[in-house]
Amino acid sequence: DAQAQMASAMRSFRTAGSARQTLGPAHHNAHLGLRVAPPIRARPVQTHATMKALIFDCDGVILESEELHRKAYNKAWENFDLIIDGKPVEWSEDFYDMIQNKVGGGKPKMRWFFGQVGWPASNLFNNQVPASEEEQNHLIDTLQAWKTKTYIELIGSGEVDARPGVLRLMDEAYAAGLKVAVCSAATKDSVVFTLDALLGPDRVKALDCFLGGNDVARLKPDPLIYVTAAEKMGVSPDSCVVIEDSMVGLAAARGAGMRCVITYTNSTKTQAFGGAERIVTCLGFPANVTVAELMEGRTVQDDRVNLDEVAPFI
Repeated sequence: DAQAQMASAMRSFRTAGSARQTLGPAHHNAHLGLRVAPPIRARPVQTHATMKALIFDCDGVILESEELHRKAYNKAWENFDLIIDGKPVEWSEDFYDMIQNKVGGGKPKMRWFFGQVGWPASNLFNNQVPASEEEQNHLIDTLQAWKTKTYIELIGSGEVDARPGVLRLMDEAYAAGLKVAVCSAATKDSVVFTLDALLGPDRVKALDCFLGGNDVARLKPDPLIYVTAAEKMGVSPDSCVVIEDSMVGLAAARGAGMRCVITYTNSTKTQAFGGAERIVTCLGFPANVTVAELMEGRTVQDDRVNLDEVAPFI
């Protein structure tokens, strides 16, 4: 069962693909081959409210960054010689898919992971495990700083572009007079570098709000970061549309009482996304999500559904 799979993944964190989870109870719609979930517990969203703000997540939305983050984490583990149960720590692709869709933010990911498998020995403490809470905190802070530095270096390689449609949709929002924000669970230093590299300095300077994970006390799926963004922009949550890529982000947006469009990635495309009004492979072609459509608020879409297969059951 799911609990047994998760326990197995924690014991052998190189192969955790079978442990993927969503945030809520779900069932399978056999004739469509889709995973369907009931709506996430959320504040009520007034869909007739005039749209006044467009909010982007960063990782997975502006940048398809999962593999870059995974490489950066593994480089941090290697640099500090992390060992658990006699084995070097390494996060596989399947394991990272699972943990990134379960826990928001770098430091919370590490704490959750070490809480499941045990704290690692490292060269930071003469190849011993942290002996106190203070040493655990020091290890987490050091690993996160190193991981962030490595991630920034990977972004700065010049080989990474924004996801299709992001720049066009952001420019449409500015042209329409909407408030525009970026809210990310990642550390602010890494997000600032990412935004400068991929959006360009003019778009970044024009942002009405920019929040990183270290700007709020609770990370996604808690809605605090989106509630805070609405407050800072002086708009009501029901007038905001959030662009997210995962169930974690969707739960945060819906929990804040906001509309949400999902642009899924390879690691999140099988998630249920109950409560999202649009679910598309990207903001660009073939979906071509536009600000005009979002302001009308009448488009409901899941491009993972084959309408020819659905038609007999309608």
